[in-house]
Amino acid sequence: MRILKEADMQAVMTMKEAIQADKEALKLYSEGKTDIPLRSNIDVEAFEGQNLYMPGLAGSAAGIKIVSVYPNNIQKGITSVPATMVMLNEETGEVSALMDGTYLTRLRTGAVVGAATDLLANKEASVFALFGTGGQAQHQLEAILTVRPIKEVRVFDIDQERASEFAQKMMDLFAEKFDVKIVAVASPKEAVKDADIITTVTTAKTPVFDSEDLKKGVHINGVGSYTPEMQELPAEIFAKAGKIYLDTEDGVLNESGDLINPLKEGIIQKEDITGELGQLVAAKTAGRQSEDELTIFKTTGSAVLDIVVGKAIYKKAIEINKGQVIEM
Repeated sequence: MRILKEADMQAVMTMKEAIQADKEALKLYSEGKTDIPLRSNIDVEAFEGQNLYMPGLAGSAAGIKIVSVYPNNIQKGITSVPATMVMLNEETGEVSALMDGTYLTRLRTGAVVGAATDLLANKEASVFALFGTGGQAQHQLEAILTVRPIKEVRVFDIDQERASEFAQKMMDLFAEKFDVKIVAVASPKEAVKDADIITTVTTAKTPVFDSEDLKKGVHINGVGSYTPEMQELPAEIFAKAGKIYLDTEDGVLNESGDLINPLKEGIIQKEDITGELGQLVAAKTAGRQSEDELTIFKTTGSAVLDIVVGKAIYKKAIEINKGQVIEM
């Protein structure tokens, strides 16, 4: 069994490689070459948390991720989304790797949004609005910077002090590498004004921005809403969208208030959803048709992303001998 910590995983997998792995994962999913049950969610009411179990098979790769969501962890100075990934030997069923699932979640979630943005956003997009500064935010930012020539990033969080600290930290990490300015802003309106790309990665239960403030041709990534009670995106934007893509139809339509609510309210019909991103990767559906078209990508996450990216990390770790090997 190979134990892979965050530093080991960082050493073997770039964001660009993770984006490509996510594209391959969603293509496999949309082509029916996976067995991915809906994740099991167990509420831990006493501590305002949730435990999620995400097993699956993708091609020849198999594994299960155990991930928890505890928003109050931020006040304790620890991650709000702790997780562990267990990879299995597909030939024997034995555990082949144990890896930092928290880092894997951040990497593959940032990468899937990078994949959607790469496929759907205007090519010359230069202004990016990021809502939320939790554990997922850094990799969401890195993914967008990887696929588009962003010059200005506007960060909004309900905790303005946290937004300012995050913006400064990200400037230290990315300003020189990507030639970008990253600033905290005081309001959602200021964040989305003239933004070419918007990503929401919050735990909000009501929309985080007003659809009337959006420019034409914006691409929107909805990341945070993973239960029917959570909704980051205003319902009416789905009626304005030229393209609506999901990571997995089963996951989003069963789990995310971002889509469940507009469908329930009759703002859109299921037929208005363009398809799964894997279908776009496979060129089975249409991408952006004009610079003025509003496009939306909604992800709730899927074990297929963890398994395919996890397998890619594991294979590269073996090649360059990263991580600790132990016997049970």
